[in-house]
Amino acid sequence: MNKDFKHCITEVFLFVGIYCLLVTGFSGCGYTTRSVLPSSFKTIYIPTFVNSIRFDDTGSEYRTYYPGLEIKITNAVVDRFVYDGNLRVVREENADLKLEGDLVDYLKQPLRYSESDEIEEYRISLVVNLVLKDREGNIVWEEKNFMGDTTYRLSGSLAKTEQEALGDAAEDLARRIVNRTIEHW
Repeated sequence: MNKDFKHCITEVFLFVGIYCLLVTGFSGCGYTTRSVLPSSFKTIYIPTFVNSIRFDDTGSEYRTYYPGLEIKITNAVVDRFVYDGNLRVVREENADLKLEGDLVDYLKQPLRYSESDEIEEYRISLVVNLVLKDREGNIVWEEKNFMGDTTYRLSGSLAKTEQEALGDAAEDLARRIVNRTIEHW
């Protein structure tokens, strides 16, 4: 191999390498894990959600009550914000934002029946009204009937208790609330 041929091959590989780097660099999908919130919002206060489920309203035959559910939801939301890390959870006096939540429904609906007409699987849904306010009390966003849910089986290898399934539904709701706050999804 002569010296000019080696030099030419080296230049071709260098050109192809630079081209591949440029194409890869400019063709990113644009996804980011950073918050789309204004940079002035760094902290959040989350008071205990209020349980406003109305038992005198017969609007749904699937409406039910579970004691302490508003506390379980609040804890799941706080844990999710801590896990996410875009907003630091702080006391009210130090917060840039305040997230108020109101539990308005807990639905437990049969999803699947056995041949003997016994319930095998339920879907549970937690429904909340949410308001996110800034330090001055201005509403950043507000959502009515915001929902998290899960399903659970009563028997078999995938069986869960209602309490375990409520934990899963609260985590699903918390994930959606954090995504709504941080990413506007």
